Amino acid sequence: MKNTKNNTSSLRRFLLLWASQSVSAMGTAMTNYALVVWIYGQNGTATSVSLLTLCSFMPTILFRFLAGAVADRWNKKRIMLAADLFAACGTGCILLLYTTGVLTITLLYIITFALSLMNAFQVPAAYVATSLLIPKDQYARAGGLQAVSGAVESIVSPALGAAVLAWGGLPAVLWIDLATFAIAFGALLLLPIPEPERAAGQEKEPLLRACMTGLRYLMKNRPMLRLCLFIAAVNLLAKLGPDGQMAAFVLSRSGNHQPALGAVQMSVALGVMAGGTLMAAVKQKKDSGSMVTGMCCLIFLTGIGLALCRTAVGWCLFAFLQYGCAAIMNVHWNTYMRTHVPDTLLGRVYSTRDTLQNCTIPLGLFLGGWLADRVFAPLTAAGGRLHALLLPLFGRGQGMGIALLFLLVALAGLGLSLVCLFRRIERTKE
Repeated sequence: MKNTKNNTSSLRRFLLLWASQSVSAMGTAMTNYALVVWIYGQNGTATSVSLLTLCSFMPTILFRFLAGAVADRWNKKRIMLAADLFAACGTGCILLLYTTGVLTITLLYIITFALSLMNAFQVPAAYVATSLLIPKDQYARAGGLQAVSGAVESIVSPALGAAVLAWGGLPAVLWIDLATFAIAFGALLLLPIPEPERAAGQEKEPLLRACMTGLRYLMKNRPMLRLCLFIAAVNLLAKLGPDGQMAAFVLSRSGNHQPALGAVQMSVALGVMAGGTLMAAVKQKKDSGSMVTGMCCLIFLTGIGLALCRTAVGWCLFAFLQYGCAAIMNVHWNTYMRTHVPDTLLGRVYSTRDTLQNCTIPLGLFLGGWLADRVFAPLTAAGGRLHALLLPLFGRGQGMGIALLFLLVALAGLGLSLVCLFRRIERTKE
């Protein structure tokens, strides 16, 4: 009876943390949308927007090893509070610079880089804190709720950001972001978050040596390392395909029909929401590792349908299914980590995992556009070597090259996923 009460109390604390952080994330997403609009309005170039994205992404790659060691060594709640406070100061600086008329794109890049640096420390701390707050058999449900909030954020924040931007301009969006920060900060301040019992000598271990502990742990835990490298390959293929080139695919195949792109993007978010809702509702599976590879098989199988389909309705259907499976896969991957890694090492192993599996993303984004424009488009254009051969498969019209790229990516990913799934099943039987 006492254990049941403790579990209920832990779930309530997690729900409070999840709800308050989701509100804050919504405000931050609205600000990000408004800043993209502001930057594009300054010079009208896509490069300036891409540089803003780069400034927000690079610190998570460069400093995640250090952040994981800090998250395991120091108080998680204090790290999260400090990161939230720093983020609020950054938003306040942008507001002050804008209202005084001295905000420039360069200053915004610097502030964004600094905020992303603090976020690199907050994410591992929040990941470990979630694991400490809830019972092990509720990890999948917690991951499902986080996926749902992320999907709602991606659907609602652009619309809210656009509405507030039209009503009160950039300052109104920034003030709302600060208000949502206050909600999250206040809830976190009042919320007790337990700390795991540290191993003897952990505090004395040099910080730089502690940064490598996550990598050493993965090297010893071969099944987890294999899954990590598998996800790195999946991320590369995903960025070569739909996750990196979806907008170009839909616009080229539909004759630059923007409503079709909007419908597909909405279907992506709804798919993530559906996958997260399913994981929040069902009982947690025991073999999360096999579910990761199994879901990847379905992701790439639906990718074949997406590549071959020629209508907006079909693209929406396959995008919904594909990203729903991706949400389920991500929840199982995080659940696998939380159930197999000791709490005292979770921050470092999580950070190492993220660094390894995400290092292929920039390469995929770069190669995807280059392959679509420079390799597959000429091959499939009218008069190209493959045009007549592929015409029955993809039909007439533009975008045959990127559709071929999507198909090859899906076939390669499906083959890789099936091999990994069968090998994992064989090892489990042994």
